[in-house]
Order: sequence, then structure tokens, then C-alpha cells
Amino acid sequence: MRRLVNFMFVIVIMVGILSFGMVTGASAKAIKAGAIINLTGPLSSWGQYHAKGLQDYIRYVNEVKGGIGGNKIDLTVVDHAYKVPEAVKYVKKFCTSNKMDILATWDAGSGIMVKPIIQKYKTPNINFSTFPAILKPPVDYAYLPFGSYVMDTIAVSEYIRNIHKGADSPKVALLTYNNAFGKAIQAPMKAYAGKYNMNIVAIQEFPTKTPDLSTELLKIKSAGAEYIFTQLLGGHVVMALQAADRIKYNPRFIGSWTATDPDFFKRAKGLIRNRLYQQFPGGLPVDGTPGMKVMETVWKKYKSVSKFDTATWEGVVIGMLIERGCRRAFEKYGKVNSQTINDALETFNNESFGGLFPNVTYTKTDHGASWMARIVKVNEGGTYTPATSFWAPGKERVRILKIK
Repeated sequence: MRRLVNFMFVIVIMVGILSFGMVTGASAKAIKAGAIINLTGPLSSWGQYHAKGLQDYIRYVNEVKGGIGGNKIDLTVVDHAYKVPEAVKYVKKFCTSNKMDILATWDAGSGIMVKPIIQKYKTPNINFSTFPAILKPPVDYAYLPFGSYVMDTIAVSEYIRNIHKGADSPKVALLTYNNAFGKAIQAPMKAYAGKYNMNIVAIQEFPTKTPDLSTELLKIKSAGAEYIFTQLLGGHVVMALQAADRIKYNPRFIGSWTATDPDFFKRAKGLIRNRLYQQFPGGLPVDGTPGMKVMETVWKKYKSVSKFDTATWEGVVIGMLIERGCRRAFEKYGKVNSQTINDALETFNNESFGGLFPNVTYTKTDHGASWMARIVKVNEGGTYTPATSFWAPGKERVRILKIK
């Protein structure tokens, strides 16, 4: 009888263990993230490297860091070909039938147009673009990863004012696309020109499919511009440098953080020389920060790229924000879904990412992330040299660094 009782006890324990394992396995829930990125449309080389950085970092989180509380992040990347209606279609799908826990969208237009959808379905969305109008009230569920294009214009203005020699006001031209992204720097640059004693002598904008910029550069040269501030992606920065050479014109070009990508350096070989700078609010390999070491580990492990570039960098940045939002949600609320992720993001207070990008603060009324900039010199061969220290434009004095 005792043997029978013992045998039945063992059976009960085994069934319990198996049942527990079944429940644990059933309770494991993949965290669903969706990214709508320009992979095939105009300017898609930038988006392709965004996708590589994002996918590789999420893969690293799943394979090396064990996911979030044992749950993997299931990332779905789709192509909207730089078409806002396509982005809207995918966001609707991701918020309803796919029920994503967090989203990432790519461009200024998409970021603006999907706000009513993400707010209706309460799904947090981080935009690769830092278009400031995305954060017009109501700000709920819409996030930027770092300082906006307004910050870029103030940073570039202060930098020009500090490096300009002579008593006359620096003569500055703006070279931008004729879309929301391109025009984002125009109004704030005009607004700050008086404060920083700059003379905006020309504003040239053009469609993304323009094959040559000689006409635009001739007009800028005729206006006497000493500095050209660009709101472009790498392919058109190459065109601008080529056009300047054709007309024997050598101003200083200063781009926003979107000015370079890996393809840029292949096409710009011999064109960069000592005339190209950009506002880049992120870590560089020369910094040797913990965050940069993580990015180096990721690209060496998965080999989507062979060295640092600013486009893959932003993909990793967005991946880190997605991971941290999910991890904080799990730690604070014991579950990860769109609402807990959003609530967790809004608790970020000077949240550090190891120096890969500026510390992030989100509140219920401000999703702007950070307000830190620095100017870097772009070099032949795909390297960058800091030309200033990090500073808060409009709030702190910029410190110009000597470049050897």
C-alpha cells in the first residue's frame, strides 16, 4: 500500500512539474515591435542602414541578452518606399490586426500623419525623423529619439558665429529638399539669424529626384554665401560637393546629422577634403564609451556593416530605446504591452545609454528626449573628428576644439 501511495505521489509531482512547464511556456509572450522604414523609395540608402542597425540590435537583445524577462522581441520591418499613405496603412494594420506593442516610423510626414492613429489605439511610436512638429500637442504616444531639427539650426548658427572671422556678418545659404524634412530648418534658421548676427543670403530647395545641383549652387555662389547649411541625405550632399567643384566654389558645408551614410563615403571619395562638417548628436568610435563598444560588438557579430556610420548608428539608437522601454515596463509593471511601455518611457529621467547618444528624459508633456549637440568634421575614408564638445545649444556656450 505504501509503495502505491509513494508511486501516486511521484506521479502527482511529475504531472505538476509538467503542468507548470506548460503554463510557463504558454505565458511566454513575444513582445511585438513594428518598424515602417523607407527601403526602396527615394533616399532609401539611409533607410536600409537604419533597418540594419535596428534589426541587428534587436537580434542582439534576443540572442545575447535573453530578451526581456525571457521574452523575445518580435520585430517586423516593412517598406513604405517614402510614401506617407503607405506608412499610414501599415500603422493602422500594426495597431489593429497585428496589435504591435511599440512602433517606429521613418519620416517627418509619416510621423505627423500617424499621430491620430497611434493616439487612438494607444501605441507608442518613436520616429527616426526629429521633425519638431511631431511633438505639437497632443504629444501622447509620439516620441523623438534625440534633439529636434530646431536644435540643429541653433547649434549650426552658434558654431558659424564662433568660427567666423571678420567684422561682417557671416553669409549663410540653406540648401534643402522641398519637403517637410528639408523645410524643417528654414523657419527656425530665419528666426535665429538676427540673434546670431547671420545674413541668410539664399535658400535653395529642390525635389528629391533632382539629378544635378549645379543651378542651385550657382545661385548660392552668386549670393556670396560663405557657409552652406544642408538639410539633405548623403546622396545629395555628394551632388552639392560635385556641383561646387564644377563652378570652382569652396564654401564650408555644414550638414545636419543626416548628411552621411556608408554609401556617401564611396561616392564622395576625393570630394570631402576639408570642407564638410555636420551636427551629429551621438557617440563616435574615438569616444570609447560603453554604448559605442556595444554598437561595435553588434556590427562585428552580425557583419551588416564593417565599421561605424551615422545611419546604422540611428538604427541601433532606436533599438536601444525600444529595448529600454520594454525592459522598464517589465521591471515596473510585470508585463509588457503598449500601455506599460508608454508609461515606462514617460519615467525616463536622464536615462543613460552609455554615451551612444545623449541621455534621454521623457515626461507626460515632453517627448523630445534630449537637447545636446556637437559639430564634427567629416573626413575622407568614413571617419569623424569632433570639432566641438557636446553642449546644449541656446543654453550653454559652445566650445570649439582644435583639430590636428
